[in-house]
Amino acid sequence: MKQRWNAQNGIFLAIVTLFWFAQYVYIPHQTPYLTASGMAGNAVGIIVGAYGISQMILRLPVGVWADRAGKHKAFIMTGAAAAGLASVCRVLMCDGRGFFAANLLSGLASAMWISFTVFYTGKFEEKNQQRATSRIVLFNNFGMLLGFVISAVFYEKIGMRNLCLLSVAAGAAAFLLALLLKGEKRRGGDTPVPQLLRVCAGKRLIVFSLVALIQQGIQITTTMSFTNQILKDCGASDGIVGISSILYMMSAVCFSAMASSRFCERRSPGFWIRIVLAGLAVYLILVPAVESIPVILILQLLPGMATGIVFSYAMAEAMKGVPKEKKSTAMGFFQAVYAIGMTAFPMFTGSVIAAEGMRSGYLILAVIAAVGILIVTAYQKIEV
Repeated sequence: MKQRWNAQNGIFLAIVTLFWFAQYVYIPHQTPYLTASGMAGNAVGIIVGAYGISQMILRLPVGVWADRAGKHKAFIMTGAAAAGLASVCRVLMCDGRGFFAANLLSGLASAMWISFTVFYTGKFEEKNQQRATSRIVLFNNFGMLLGFVISAVFYEKIGMRNLCLLSVAAGAAAFLLALLLKGEKRRGGDTPVPQLLRVCAGKRLIVFSLVALIQQGIQITTTMSFTNQILKDCGASDGIVGISSILYMMSAVCFSAMASSRFCERRSPGFWIRIVLAGLAVYLILVPAVESIPVILILQLLPGMATGIVFSYAMAEAMKGVPKEKKSTAMGFFQAVYAIGMTAFPMFTGSVIAAEGMRSGYLILAVIAAVGILIVTAYQKIEV
């Protein structure tokens, strides 16, 4: 039994890696590519934000549906297929319209991440949920890291369209591997939908969903988008932009592993979330101001720390105390809330940048990071 689980565990984590590779291999060059085609900052922000639109709309309904169905394999297969099909759109129409449509479909794929996380963490006891969550986030980030490495090495040689073909291949591979997963034995639940939705009113769930909204919104707006444009404006080559993304993802992978270590367990999740959000605010103040490629590359470690630690802890804390039969609904709410940040932040920041410049956009995001610190501090005082 243990050997069969180990094999299934390996297959599943390979699917997670391929899935996020498919979703992010083109990301480091998306904003510079669209900007070079003549698109304004606000239009680029809308295209980047489109990735969050379908997630924002679909994640809660998908979570309720998954709880009612009681099985996650079909949702995992749907996510893998949608990730590959999104890049088919990018290959066939490699312009702003194609990327907008594809990002909506990629958002559909990421909406299925609910089932990935619940399927995996459901294998572990409550006391091991933090480590299980950190581990799946680790492989999530590892898949992105592989995508960024491939992007950095090959973008100048093969271009955007061929990067998107690699995304198609990874999505197809993840789909085929998902066929090998053993389906869950649990039958669908009979909990009424209104009763499932009551879990969304939980104070803990709301607070840590807002923390994830802030972290994910800042991440996709800066590290995944406009920071790359700042590097290009400083004279960085496509290769340097790729290296910047690799440094960010290496940091995210390392800090995801650290989040499940005994060292981090010595202090509360709230302590680490506040410290790392403060570091993220420093990043947002410095990046548009320093005008130095080496310094910006070093600063990329800070949002990586936020992805590895803040996001892992926010997810685990949000899910604490949620009954098993409502896990998917709660996860759907959590992911739908942070999808609001992934949608609204790039659009809003893109408009600010177009009107007031890059520094103003980043300073507003720094203030939002500080608001996140205040939210966690206030919640902890109430809990105590």
